[in-house]
Amino acid sequence: MTIPMPSLPNLTAMTPELMVLFSALAVLIIDFAWPRVNKGFLAFLGAFGLAAAGILSYQSLALNIPTHIAGLSADAYAQFFKIIFCAAGIMVMGISVRFLALEGYNYGEFYAIVLLAVLGQMIMASGTNLLVIYVGLELMAISLYILAGLFKRNDKSNEASLKYYLLGSFSSGFFLYGVMMTYGLTGSLDLATIGGLVAGGHFSGLLLLAVIMMAAGFAFKIAAVPFHFWSPDVYEGAPTSVTAFMSVGPKAAAFAALIRVFTVAFGSLRPDWVTLFICLSIATMITGNFIALRQTNIKRMLAYSSIAHAGYLMIGFIVGGETGTSSVLLYLFVYAFMNIGAFGVVILLNRVGGVGDRIDDFSGLAGISPASAFVMMVFMFSLAGIPPTAGFAGKFYIFMGAVKAGYVWLAVIGVLNSAVSAFYYLRVIMKMYMAEPVKEPVLNVSTAMSAVLFAAVIAVLAIGIFPEFFLELAISSAASIL
Repeated sequence: MTIPMPSLPNLTAMTPELMVLFSALAVLIIDFAWPRVNKGFLAFLGAFGLAAAGILSYQSLALNIPTHIAGLSADAYAQFFKIIFCAAGIMVMGISVRFLALEGYNYGEFYAIVLLAVLGQMIMASGTNLLVIYVGLELMAISLYILAGLFKRNDKSNEASLKYYLLGSFSSGFFLYGVMMTYGLTGSLDLATIGGLVAGGHFSGLLLLAVIMMAAGFAFKIAAVPFHFWSPDVYEGAPTSVTAFMSVGPKAAAFAALIRVFTVAFGSLRPDWVTLFICLSIATMITGNFIALRQTNIKRMLAYSSIAHAGYLMIGFIVGGETGTSSVLLYLFVYAFMNIGAFGVVILLNRVGGVGDRIDDFSGLAGISPASAFVMMVFMFSLAGIPPTAGFAGKFYIFMGAVKAGYVWLAVIGVLNSAVSAFYYLRVIMKMYMAEPVKEPVLNVSTAMSAVLFAAVIAVLAIGIFPEFFLELAISSAASIL
């Protein structure tokens, strides 16, 4: 018996994943062979690998030639998400170098683990087989458990890592049980095969139970209510650059897999599961926004903000089709820039002992560093969905899609929640521009940090003013799985 080998074109389609894998191995080998190597060089090497992978993904997206290999698909949908993951990884490496050095934890393996987490996210977005998606999920999750506990002499970091590990393992178990039940009922792990069997067959309520269990697993990864309890504590306790990465990459990867699984495999069961996600969306938006109003710690505030944004994104998923799916893709793309950018400004103020984590620490920042205050203001406006920022464009397309699909009341709830969120985002801006500084901060400015914040602010404004190009990319990417 001969084992079929993947053809060269198929392997070429997976070049972004291979590029990220080889970059991770290169960083590990260099750090091990030369322990005193400049960690900034390792960050540059990792960022270069991610940039190359992102460029290759964009080229594949433009060609839009679907290629399948061993449970993975290199369609335009997957390539769009790979660009998001690569952009997030590059920005996180840029904001981490000086921050980790000042904290005394500038380990070379940090950059390798970030690359492995990105690889897991790519596998999740490309997976057309439930087991492959699970492997990607675990690769991402294990990497994040390690990153959350990077500050091993910090009790909060250790607590964050332990909580994330215990609850994350529990949610992974839910997802895996759902996968195994689906396999037992359909005899397949391939999404398209499952979709054909479910559409043409009559299955017992056990299949719905399997769907619910997988939904619970995904809900944990996107921090949807009531699976959100880990998020504030982990975001607060983890190193700030890790928190920035966790707030974007895992959320985007979970939505990538969620949309593919529920569109391709369980699309015919939509009337049965859509109500579940409507309830999750409403509860997530309301809980995230109203609890964020009471926060005094900027990282906890952004954690609850991230929960609320998961609720907005679920509206696009509920709408479905080309309109809803493309709006989710566009919003996740802009969310990467505005959220990691906001955490980057938090890192500018960070000092050992938690200094810089309180909202009051931003008091008078406009008088001390006008550029930093302006950048943070742009990110806060974008997160609140205020024009002409990218956040407004993202929310506009999500809510308009809901209106066109007949979910007017859901769009109204989303708009009202977005209005509530403006209060806690504007509070940060008021502190920066209208309050006297409690103590003049010493900013952790570096060339890499400045480059990341500059690029993020340009992206947020450019996408907000000229969203058409990015929307067209999102629409063509979404169409590849519909």
